[in-house]
Amino acid sequence: MTDSLVLVANSGDGSISTFRLVGDSLERLTVTGDLAGTSTFVVDTERDLVYAGVKAGGGHESAGIVTLSLDRSSGALSVLSRRALPGGGMNYLALAREGRVLLGASYGGGYGISAVVDDGVVGEPVARIDYPNLHSVLPSADGRFAYFVSLGADLVAQYALGSDAALTPLDPPTVDAPSGSGPRHLVLNAAGDAVYVNTEFTGQVLHYVPDAETGTLELRGAADAFDPSQGLAVSRFGADPREEHLIWGADLHLADGGNRIWASERTAATLSSVAVAADGSLTSSASFVATEPQPRGFAISPDGMHVVVAGELSTTVSLYAAEGDRLQLLQRAETGRGANWVRFV
Repeated sequence: MTDSLVLVANSGDGSISTFRLVGDSLERLTVTGDLAGTSTFVVDTERDLVYAGVKAGGGHESAGIVTLSLDRSSGALSVLSRRALPGGGMNYLALAREGRVLLGASYGGGYGISAVVDDGVVGEPVARIDYPNLHSVLPSADGRFAYFVSLGADLVAQYALGSDAALTPLDPPTVDAPSGSGPRHLVLNAAGDAVYVNTEFTGQVLHYVPDAETGTLELRGAADAFDPSQGLAVSRFGADPREEHLIWGADLHLADGGNRIWASERTAATLSSVAVAADGSLTSSASFVATEPQPRGFAISPDGMHVVVAGELSTTVSLYAAEGDRLQLLQRAETGRGANWVRFV
């Protein structure tokens, strides 16, 4: 990939920066403001629409989901519509059914939603689910199922997803994560036969296998994704990881055609590489890269050649060249305060 766009959410500034990646260099094109506390977004690349989760502010009494139109030539984002969320803001958004269904998870509100999208307008939620501290949600590749991760309850809630955005619990409706692990984000491999979930408190990547017919998940194994040389202890709900020097897992993404998972840990500010075997099983990280302070979000280019990392305690993003389990720092580029979400588009 020699020329693509990268979007970065800056929650501290309430903005999204648009960069163009040309060769091995990032150029910041625009910064779109008036997006109070934005900390997650999802992109419909077919329609060049961006759905961003925002907090109350800017004349709005409640949190919401803002739909923006992306101009690829200039990088500018223009607001098209806004869906109010009186129950609390979204921490994760995902699209399903070829962009016709939006899924959301609210950590603070403890609820998840599904909604129909019509010409970029997010409709009233069709379904609502309730679990403590929901942190992420993703649909299966075929759009038949949706998986919501509850950090507070140490589980993944699993649903059949209808074309009308209806959510129907599977049997069983949930699958456990290890007690006290704090499951956080999830990724699905391209073949659809593996689901990986990272944990905030234990710094692991969990390997689940979905049933091809029913969609239900089965936990098969786990691997560590934190640097043991840093002396980090297992964390817990309500702790201050930086003050107590505790594990603080954040984000994960598949790379190298699904043969590798990169994961971020915020206390030691590292990215780690977890090897994925042909059967989907995992090997604990042995490679660690020091990166932006408190790296909450990062993204890998579609061709796997570049990684962009954002740190919550930094106003810059780092651009790396990726080769296997090695990352070479190419550039640090100014973005904004509280950068925490990155996507290639």
